[in-house]
Amino acid sequence: MEIAELLSEDRIVLGLRVRDKRSLIAELARLIAPHTVGVSATEIERALLMREQLGSTGLGSGFALPHARLGGLAAFVGLFVRLARPVDFDAIDDKPVDTVFVLLIPDSTADHVAVLAAITRRFRDADLRAAVRSAATPAEIARILTQR
Repeated sequence: MEIAELLSEDRIVLGLRVRDKRSLIAELARLIAPHTVGVSATEIERALLMREQLGSTGLGSGFALPHARLGGLAAFVGLFVRLARPVDFDAIDDKPVDTVFVLLIPDSTADHVAVLAAITRRFRDADLRAAVRSAATPAEIARILTQR
């Protein structure tokens, strides 16, 4: 699965201001909920927090990939957020996070590991991380994330 199948320009948010990890997750749930059918922001927030209890999804280099399985989803749903300023996310490298890709996973699917791996591979690329950090518009970020 390609990022273009998970993300659209209307699911890219730039300059989000949050205080901490907890408020970030609440905002992520609020922002992605309108793009899901039959799943509330409260359910999404709860699922993301439960996943974080298993271990931080802060993957290093300022990037986090919070994700959760949710019943009631018909398809994967993605959201990309660039923060106005980094927040502590208990990342693997202890560095704060400023770029976040949220992935909601249908409970009925078994191929989520491949999708998570594909996103992770893209964000391991230092040039890609620099490009999304300097991009001026959601359209530019969509182009960067979806180009092969």
